[in-house]
Amino acid sequence: MSRSSPFKQVDVFTSVPFKGNPVAVVMEAEGLTAEQMLAIANWTNLSETTFVLPVSQAHRGQADYRLRIFTPGGELPFAGHPTIGTAHALLEAGVVSARDGALVQECEAGLVRLQVSGGERGGAQRIAFELPQPVVTPLDDAAIAELEAVLGAPVRRGEAVPRLIDVGARWIVAQLADAQAVLDCRPDFNRMKLRDMRDHNTGVTVFGAWPAGAAAGIEVRSFAPAHGVVEDPVCGSGNGCVGVFIRDSGQAATLGPDYVAAQGSMLGRAGRVSVSLQGGQVRVGGQAVTCVEGRIAL
Repeated sequence: MSRSSPFKQVDVFTSVPFKGNPVAVVMEAEGLTAEQMLAIANWTNLSETTFVLPVSQAHRGQADYRLRIFTPGGELPFAGHPTIGTAHALLEAGVVSARDGALVQECEAGLVRLQVSGGERGGAQRIAFELPQPVVTPLDDAAIAELEAVLGAPVRRGEAVPRLIDVGARWIVAQLADAQAVLDCRPDFNRMKLRDMRDHNTGVTVFGAWPAGAAAGIEVRSFAPAHGVVEDPVCGSGNGCVGVFIRDSGQAATLGPDYVAAQGSMLGRAGRVSVSLQGGQVRVGGQAVTCVEGRIAL
């Protein structure tokens, strides 16, 4: 009999199946090569597939598990919705347990601390991660002009100048006029793919504010055609980088140190991402639900 592993497909940033962003989780991936992991990620054809491994010797006693994250196009050092989805899968399966409401994930970007709350008395469980320390680089005028040509839309400048924000995933983040401008955005994906391959970027995330009193504070869209993902339904690392952008551009007072981002409506999804900018640390969280459970042949 061929080897197999427990497998889950988890919908992230939603409590309703099929309305968030799915991630495939291979829960016993020890012994797989990077080439085999990439082949499986191509087969699942999701934006990300994760592979759970024993903690490395360097982080023994510090982390609860190790994770490798693959898109159909290659490996990522860190990604948000796979982090939350994998933690949900492992907690649900009883493979790990939160200690004092916390888990620690090891990945290529380092150690990522997760907060686990709720789940008692039938309440909804929420998982949030602390965004890895970002490296922020404002775009120059030539890069901004190229970005606007790719997006087919003007971006805000001044304090809100577009930035490359590197948290393991490398997102160019740009603020558009408002939430409706985000929904109306029609990028040139072929040009974006060539640009991001040239610059070794993950992709482009755009956001804009909803009017006061709306169900969400901002609307977000994330595009990563260079990694085989034209549009990510609901992106954790992209939303985390937007949080960095909002904090660094001095907009936390107006958009809120704690806000909810909407993402995915253009793809028929209804993702909701909770972002906290308290204490200078960006935290990204949400709910998750398992949609598929079984075993995968390895």
